[in-house]
Amino acid sequence: MTQHPRRNPASWWAQFPVASERFDAAYLTEGLGELITPKIASPLLRREAELAVYAVVRHLNRPQSEEFADRAAKSAERLVATVARLEERSGDGFSLVEAHAVALLLQGRLGEAAHAAEEFLKTQQILRLFVGALRMERFDVNLTVRMLAAGHQPAAAMQSGLVVGKYSWWPSWLVNIVTERAMAGHLDEEMVSALDRCAYAELTPAQSRIARRLLAGEDALVDASAIRLEGLGEPEAAKKLRQGDLTAVALAARLIPV
Repeated sequence: MTQHPRRNPASWWAQFPVASERFDAAYLTEGLGELITPKIASPLLRREAELAVYAVVRHLNRPQSEEFADRAAKSAERLVATVARLEERSGDGFSLVEAHAVALLLQGRLGEAAHAAEEFLKTQQILRLFVGALRMERFDVNLTVRMLAAGHQPAAAMQSGLVVGKYSWWPSWLVNIVTERAMAGHLDEEMVSALDRCAYAELTPAQSRIARRLLAGEDALVDASAIRLEGLGEPEAAKKLRQGDLTAVALAARLIPV
């Protein structure tokens, strides 16, 4: 069994369900159940877990059905009881970590289930399910997962995912920049607003390359562009450009001959 020494606490995972009013517990339960159940060594226990996952997912997809709710509750309770009984009998001689993770999942203890599953599943697999379950519109899932995997907090990663998803119409060079800024943890509302103005600047490919180099802080190019702005009677814009102001970057790039 693959060990993952760096595991996120249950409280960390518990941030996702409350981050979106549209969080899809059925999607998460089904997806995580499909990842976990094949890891259960005992065929009989694995089959019981599969049936319990099916019952709970069916209820979550149709919560108004009393029949499905009753079957789901009974299936989950039966699995929890089975795991508890086996733990008492087997002691340390038989691993039930996978079955225990399913039991937590079916009880709706999603954060605890994810924490338990990290012991034998790749964290990124679990992350993709939690992020996908957010069901957010115009949302960049890949960036969010990358940021989470890199150690960013869920709130920051999800906010960046929303920003990049909302502004996916931006030119590719600008999307790359905002992605880099997000990964570095330097994305805020002021920066997004300035980047949006850059997007409306309608730069040519050559001007876009200049803008990217200016945003990267190439000293010689920044100085030359600032001098050009001063020569055109824009000393304030030149000052802002030297300070890294994004709107000034767009202005300076547009002054490059087409």
